[in-house]
Amino acid sequence: MAGHSKWSNIKHRKAGQDAKRGKVFTKIIRELTIAARDGGGLVEDNPSLRTVVDKAKAAQMPKDTMERAIARGAGGLEGGDLSSLTYEGYGPGGIAFLVETVTDNRNRTVAEVRHAFTKAGGNLGTDGSVAYMFDNMGQFHFAPGADEEALMEVAIEVGAEDVETAEDGSIEVTTDPGDFLTVKEALLDAGFEPEMSELGMVAQNLTELDPDASEKVIRLIDHLEDLDDVQNVYTNAAFSDE
Repeated sequence: MAGHSKWSNIKHRKAGQDAKRGKVFTKIIRELTIAARDGGGLVEDNPSLRTVVDKAKAAQMPKDTMERAIARGAGGLEGGDLSSLTYEGYGPGGIAFLVETVTDNRNRTVAEVRHAFTKAGGNLGTDGSVAYMFDNMGQFHFAPGADEEALMEVAIEVGAEDVETAEDGSIEVTTDPGDFLTVKEALLDAGFEPEMSELGMVAQNLTELDPDASEKVIRLIDHLEDLDDVQNVYTNAAFSDE
C-alpha cells in the first residue's frame, strides 16, 4: 500500500472528527451508557466499558462527562431501549463497509443505512459478509518526521504489536485493545504525541482508489456518519491524495 494513501486516510478521518467533535461526544456518551447498562459501571469488571472509556479518552472527552454517562447507564436511568447493531455492506468500487449503530428503532436505522448505500451505488450485505476483513485494534498515527527508531523502541517495550513506517515517513503503531492506554501513556511520556489515536476495526488489507472513486466513497462515509444512529464507519478504502 502506498504511503500517501494511508496518510490521506488519516488526514480525512481527523478532519471529519474535528469538524464533528460535538457529535462524536454525543455518540460516545451513548456507547458509555449502553456498556454500563449491560455490564455494570465498574471499568475493572466490565471489558466492554473499558474499551469505550479508552475510546472516550482518545477523543479527549472530559472525565465528568464520561462519569455522568456511566452513572446513567449503570443506574438504569437511560439506555433501556437502545440496541447496538452492526451493518455490513459494499460501497462504490466494491469497498467493504462496517457500520456500527446504536438505536431505539431498528426499522428506522436499517432503512436509513440501506438508503445511504443504495444512493451511493452500493448495497447492504449479510452478517459476516465483510466482518472477516477487519480486526479490532488500537492505532496510533504519527505524521512524517517522527524519530522512527526511538518511537519503535518505546512502543515495542510497552507491548505494541507492530510499528510500520509508510513510504511518506508517517508511522503507525498498532496494539491489542487491552494495551491501548498503556501504550498511549508510554508514548506521550516519551514525548511522542500521535496525530490520531483510536480504538476500532482495522482493515487487514486496503483497496487503493483513484480520485473519482475516493470522492464517491468519502461522500458515502460522510452521509453515514451524519445519521444520528450511526456510531462508527469503517472501510478498507485507501484514498487517493491527488
